[in-house]
Amino acid sequence: MLIYNVTIKVDDSIANEWLDWLREEHIPAMIATGCFNRAVILRLQETTEQDGVTYAVQYYMENEAMYNHYLSSFADDMRKKGNDKWGNKYVAFRSLLEVVN
Repeated sequence: MLIYNVTIKVDDSIANEWLDWLREEHIPAMIATGCFNRAVILRLQETTEQDGVTYAVQYYMENEAMYNHYLSSFADDMRKKGNDKWGNKYVAFRSLLEVVN
């Protein structure tokens, strides 16, 4: 099993509205791609929040083929939608993780 992890630092000015959007729109759209079977939202605890709140969203998938399909068919559009809505009020770092136990 693989996890597509997206760590996002969100500006305080949009934090609540962004979290609602993430839960109500973005994650359901990500799951609807068929590439992921579930998602978990986490809030980082040992960070300074003076510039905003930091979250990690973990999207679970069965194999690398699903990840590659997401990248080639959906990633650009999903990222554009976030950028169009929130502009420079957030920054995201993405990584692919493998579950080893």
